Amino acid sequence: MKKNIGTIDKIVRIILALVIVALYFTHVISGVLTIVLLVLAGILILTSLISFCPLYLPFGIKTNKKKKN
Repeated sequence: MKKNIGTIDKIVRIILALVIVALYFTHVISGVLTIVLLVLAGILILTSLISFCPLYLPFGIKTNKKKKN
């Protein structure tokens, strides 16, 4: 599994997940929307931690920069 998520992508994913969690704790979102968004937040955090997004793979997207030797 090659890494395909860069630093900026990780930061954006984590911030988005934190916003979703904050909306949950402030009771702005509720019901089924809450469950869907919390699952999405979990996926965003997980993909940030492992630096791999399976949805990027079929499209050949890579947001990480390759180092030149």
